[in-house]
Amino acid sequence: MKEPAAPPVARALKLRKRVKEKAPTFIRNEGWRYIRLKRKWRKPHGLDNKMRHKVKGWPPTVKIGYKGPKLARGLHPSGYREVLIHNVEELKDIDPTTQAARIAHTVGARVRTQILIEARKKKVTILNVKAVAEKEKPLEEEERTEPETEEKPEETTPEQEAEEPKEKPKRSRKKREEQ
Repeated sequence: MKEPAAPPVARALKLRKRVKEKAPTFIRNEGWRYIRLKRKWRKPHGLDNKMRHKVKGWPPTVKIGYKGPKLARGLHPSGYREVLIHNVEELKDIDPTTQAARIAHTVGARVRTQILIEARKKKVTILNVKAVAEKEKPLEEEERTEPETEEKPEETTPEQEAEEPKEKPKRSRKKREEQ
């Protein structure tokens, strides 16, 4: 008995994942040699550059052969196309079957909660809900906790200080032996 065929997008996502696992991590030419060079990918230039000439033993360069399937390009691993949201009005243009919202990091807590409420009504997936929940936790905790009163140490009068005997500082063993 055959299993039902997976939708083409799901197959493309699986294939993209497999291709990405096999692809090497591309690093900048001689980025491993000099601290001043970051390992971020840069295209190799230069007449005698070994990476540009694809010399054996040198790291591989970016090529079109490492590209993922066309259907999966630009998709989130969940299979939705990401749309950046800044306010509630932008949420109205989203198609919940193919697109998912990502709330911009510049959006404040009040607007975030409004966006979340509206997204639940429209059944739109929000990709960074965890980040929203983390930011809202401290706000809720601050509201719940009451301001604590700090206890001040009792002030002593000069008369009380004179009555209390002061302890002499202890000497170390070396100083005792010398005296």
